[in-house]
Order: sequence, then C-alpha cells, then structure tokens
Amino acid sequence: MSHLIESVVVEIDAPAAFVWSVLLDYPSYPQWNPYTMAVSTTLAVDSPIDLTLPKPDGSEGTWVSREYIRVVDPPRLLRYDTGDTFPGLLGTRDQVITPLGLERCSYRTFETFTGKYAAAVFAAQGEYVKNGFDSVAHALRARVASRLLEA
Repeated sequence: MSHLIESVVVEIDAPAAFVWSVLLDYPSYPQWNPYTMAVSTTLAVDSPIDLTLPKPDGSEGTWVSREYIRVVDPPRLLRYDTGDTFPGLLGTRDQVITPLGLERCSYRTFETFTGKYAAAVFAAQGEYVKNGFDSVAHALRARVASRLLEA
C-alpha cells in the first residue's frame, strides 16, 4: 500500500522554463525556500541529491536527507527517491511544472511512500511533509514573481 502527500497547486505567472530555472537554482534556496535550506547534487540520473531540511519535531537545527535523482525532464518534471537509504521504506518525490500557456504554469509537488514502514512514516511525518511542501509551493511562486521584477 502506498501513502501520498501532495502540496497545494499554485499557478505562477511565468513561463514554465523560467520557473524551472528558479526551482533548480539551488545556491539561492537559503534566500527563499523555507523547507529545503540547501541542496547538493549534480542532477545526473542515479546520482545523490542531499536535501537539508528543518528537523521534523520543530526543534532547532537541520538534518540531511540523501536521496537519488531518477528523472530530470526540463521544464516539466524532477523526480528523486530515497533508494535503499531507509530499508523498508521508499519515498519518491515528484516536482511537477505544468504549462498553462506561454506565460503561465502551475507547480505542485508530491511524495509517495511505499514499503513496510510507509504507514508509520506517513502517520508520524505526514503533516510535517505536507506543510513543508505547501510552503515551498507558495515560496516558489513568490520567488518567481520577485525574480521577474528584477529582470
């Protein structure tokens, strides 16, 4: 059985390719991303992606989730998963940008948990992940708007 956590869908007044470039501008994440403070990756398929996240219990500090790039399909889809990092659990995250015309698109992200411990992780961290995903969606829309003003 799988367990799905989905963000809100935000519509963004910018071309999909521009939103993709902001989404993959990892050095700028500390300036705008409230859920993913840092990212380290080459974006090569099957290579690691290290995500620095706030602690799930709300305490001070961060932790690093090592995952693995599976699909890079600009400007539409970025997929990575936990691989064999956590035996008995696979988390697969998709970040999806959908064109809504030449100058508009939508963004959403979701994660599917499968495996022996999926239900327990979903129960323990589902709200944390959902809140984080929603915060990223809203912050990405705001970041794109501010970057367009700078251009």
